[in-house]
Formats: sequence, structure tokens, C-alpha cells
Amino acid sequence: MSQVTTAEITHHHDDKSQVKRIWKTFWLLLFLTLTELGIGLTIYTLHKGANPNHTLVLAFKGLVCILTLAKAFYIVSIFMHLGDEIRNLIMTIIVPLMLFVWFLTAFLWDGNAWKNLRNTDAGSRPSTEKVQQQTLPAKENGKPD
Repeated sequence: MSQVTTAEITHHHDDKSQVKRIWKTFWLLLFLTLTELGIGLTIYTLHKGANPNHTLVLAFKGLVCILTLAKAFYIVSIFMHLGDEIRNLIMTIIVPLMLFVWFLTAFLWDGNAWKNLRNTDAGSRPSTEKVQQQTLPAKENGKPD
């Protein structure tokens, strides 16, 4: 006969420490949100200018994306209690999420390439933007046809 042993797992959470943790997360999320808002207003101000610096705007947009991912991490970790789970459960959620992000990125990239090819008949003619920018040649004799 085999002997089966069981272990009892108990979770003791101190209510005061949990409340303190939630408030700390709240203040961090508030700071990140206000920072994102400030960066968004900066981007808006840069776009209103006569000659916006596109590299700076792109850097600010990247920073907003990073801050948004940080906020998502804290929300999922603290408020959805995923940070308290075992590693295997976390990986079960995170790996399909990363595959979904890859899926979205790949299809957006492919859709953009398809749009660009469609606008140029697979590269056989210039894009519509280039055609509109070109000026018509002047008539030699000055008489209309």
C-alpha cells in the first residue's frame, strides 16, 4: 500500500498590508497616468507647431506605449491578483498573450504592405500621392488642344 501525504496550504494576508499595497499601486498608477497625459499634451503642442520634430514625437509616442504597458502590468498584477499566483499559471496567461500581440503586429504589418501594393498596382505604377504631386508639363506652342 502506498502512503499519501497531503500538505495544507494556508494564505494569511494581513488586511493592513494589503490595503497599503493597493494604495501604493493607486498612487503609482495615478502618477503614470498624469505623466502620460503630460506627454500627450506635449505631443499635441509639437504637432501644432510650424515644423514638428517627427523623431521627438515618435520617441514620446513610444514612451507612452511603455508607460501604458507598465500600467497594464500593475493592474493585472495587483488588482487581478495574478502576481500572487504560481509561475505556471502566470505563463499560461502570458505566453498566449504574447502570441496574440505577435498576431496583431504581423497582420497590421501585412495589411499596410497590402495597402501600399494595391495603391501602386504591385509596383507597376507610382503611388497616387506621387502622381498628384507631379505637375503637368507646359505646352510648347501655348495653344490648348
